Amino acid sequence: MKRIVVLAATVPFLLTSCISKKKYAELEAKQKETQDLLNSATIKLNACLAEKDALHNQVDYLKKNNSDLINSSKELTVLTTKGAENLEKSLESLKEKDLKISRLQDALTKKDSVTLALVTSLKREVGIDDPDININVEKGVVMISIADNLLFKSGSYEVGTRAKEVLGKVAKVINSKPDFECMVEGHTDNVPIKNTVLLDNWDLSVKRATSIVRVLQNDLGVNPKQLIPAGRSYFIPLADNDTAENRAKNRRTRIIIMPKIDQFYDMIEKEMKALSK
Repeated sequence: MKRIVVLAATVPFLLTSCISKKKYAELEAKQKETQDLLNSATIKLNACLAEKDALHNQVDYLKKNNSDLINSSKELTVLTTKGAENLEKSLESLKEKDLKISRLQDALTKKDSVTLALVTSLKREVGIDDPDININVEKGVVMISIADNLLFKSGSYEVGTRAKEVLGKVAKVINSKPDFECMVEGHTDNVPIKNTVLLDNWDLSVKRATSIVRVLQNDLGVNPKQLIPAGRSYFIPLADNDTAENRAKNRRTRIIIMPKIDQFYDMIEKEMKALSK
């Protein structure tokens, strides 16, 4: 997952409205740790599959060897004791590897299945016909990108009426997944802003994120324990801020819906330990 930059708020009223640097760093570190573990699990899986193929070849060889022994001697009517023992051991080892591979595959695919189901549910609720709303999957989490013109007026962090309609559909999905977390990221263009309330684009991006979070919590009934507001200012643009059209693309709110990392971390870790036995 892209490196997440969390705002260290510079004014008192922002200190309680956005995620702390420590919490954001913990989430980012945990996500990286889980991704590394998933990569290791995939390597383990590939090694096991290769070992499985080798065992299959060994079994085939033993079967052929025993068949040749039978055919070469009229007096030999059963497998030799040594050949039978080797064949039995190979078959038993193959069964154990198959079981471990199956368990690891289940652990790795469960996350993908949950993510796919979530994307399908979101597209059904939110709809995919609006070009200002984009739903996709990046690095195992679901991303909903909503254009600025659906949510706020220029330079404002007050949520508009149309935005609440869209957010209501997103909230319906979040409420159906109490074990998921929802990070709300505010993004701006690079046009400087400063007034009596906002110091800069950092302030604007965070205020927009916390405004969305308040709507989700207060108006749409989302559990606040699932919500994480964050501001990214203009440092993660979708396009160069060299035209009005590109700046409009960069002004957006991104809602990231993800299973709680600890759940999948524990699941994968358990299966990795079982595989190493």
